[in-house]
Amino acid sequence: MRSRNDERLSHGAPSFFIRDKIGFVNYMDNHHDDGRLALWLPAQRYAHGLVRAQPEQYFVPPYVASAGGSASVWIAADWDDVERVIRDAYLASRRRNSS
Repeated sequence: MRSRNDERLSHGAPSFFIRDKIGFVNYMDNHHDDGRLALWLPAQRYAHGLVRAQPEQYFVPPYVASAGGSASVWIAADWDDVERVIRDAYLASRRRNSS
């Protein structure tokens, strides 16, 4: 059976969901006046390494990290990277929530 993916607004931003309930990417444009055009994705096991290695591309907002949230945030710079991180977030979200 093919999974159903949907796009709708969530917290005022275009967001993508698996089976209409599992969010795997949000498109954020100047969220809380942060001046960034970004994709928000569920944190992958390697996310904090990316933040340390490429802080100009990857970041975790303080209010997410301090709340213990699992979201990692990423600024798009290269379309190949965009494709990779969205695919990784989608597959990880599907695996984590398949049952």
